[in-house]
Amino acid sequence: MKFILCAIFVFSNLHAFAQNTGQFDLKAAGRFANLALACVHEEYPNHINHTLNSDADAEPPRKLTPAFFGCYDWHSSVHGHWLLARLIRAYPDAPFVPSARAALRQSLSPENIAQEAVYLRGKGRATFERPYGLAWFLQLSAELREWDDPLAKEMAANLLPLEEIVLERLTNWLPKLSSPVRVGEHDQTAFALGLMLDYAHVAGNQRFADLIVSKARQFFLHDKNCPLAYEPSGEDFLSPCLGEADLMRRVLPSQEFARWLRIFMPQIPASGDGGWLQPVVSPDPSDPKLAHLDGLNLSRAWMLEGIAEALPNSDKRLPALRVSAKEHSRAGLAAVTGEHYEGGHWLGSFAVYLVSERGISRTHVSAVGPSGL
Repeated sequence: MKFILCAIFVFSNLHAFAQNTGQFDLKAAGRFANLALACVHEEYPNHINHTLNSDADAEPPRKLTPAFFGCYDWHSSVHGHWLLARLIRAYPDAPFVPSARAALRQSLSPENIAQEAVYLRGKGRATFERPYGLAWFLQLSAELREWDDPLAKEMAANLLPLEEIVLERLTNWLPKLSSPVRVGEHDQTAFALGLMLDYAHVAGNQRFADLIVSKARQFFLHDKNCPLAYEPSGEDFLSPCLGEADLMRRVLPSQEFARWLRIFMPQIPASGDGGWLQPVVSPDPSDPKLAHLDGLNLSRAWMLEGIAEALPNSDKRLPALRVSAKEHSRAGLAAVTGEHYEGGHWLGSFAVYLVSERGISRTHVSAVGPSGL
């Protein structure tokens, strides 16, 4: 019952967001779904991160990783599949749904996932897609676990062999990671830990959740004065400062998080002024790296919203956080055009993560339970 109520709450919020902002509706959902449908089985161009152990490994992407070979790279393919699952759940009667369901069924077959598992087990691939792609894979698993649908249950079961390898890899790696990686791209530790923690709550994996919380406290609890003025670097799609805060709001109780945030990000004004953090502009959306900045606006927006959601209602920083979140959301969503494949193969996933408020519900886990949306 709690699961059903939470599901209704989140997806009604999604539609309320659409009505209030005009930025997300069935038409926009279809556009984002079509971005994913256009790439999840589009093999080329392909930026492959591949360790060859012999001549036998010189295979095309569709042979090496037959579930996630499209969308330019493995991690973008993974979160492209997540996007489709998320939008089917939000708009089950939309025109794009039959094509999206067929694409998921085609990709996430037992045979394809078995080969993905073989690939990850291959010699020299211990760091493959760690942590970003692996974290997004767990997010896909979480989405399928929560989705009350026969196809979703079938696909979630299909993913289990690969899910076990991903969990094994991450639980072996995290205890050995002595310091976090504080960058604005794929290797960022904080963002990945946030996705992993959300998965752990959905899966009811308390051991994995405890490991993540322990590492988050070890890495970030005593941080202060994050150098926000140094952001962004020229190819960021994640904010190092906001990414850390977005993780810690999942880890700390509300009042403790408010105190921590005051020390960590003293730049946030109590005046309500949103000018403290301005959206950025990509100088060339057709450049694969420079297009990252369009994604930065989207990820900043959802991180700002998550931070605001975690603070007490009386916190004077809330207006400034929310104004900045709206500005970044507006700028980020406007850039999801699909005009250039360099951004079109992944920006839709970031847009859907933002507008569907995917990560925010984990802020108060004790209030909604581990299965809440």
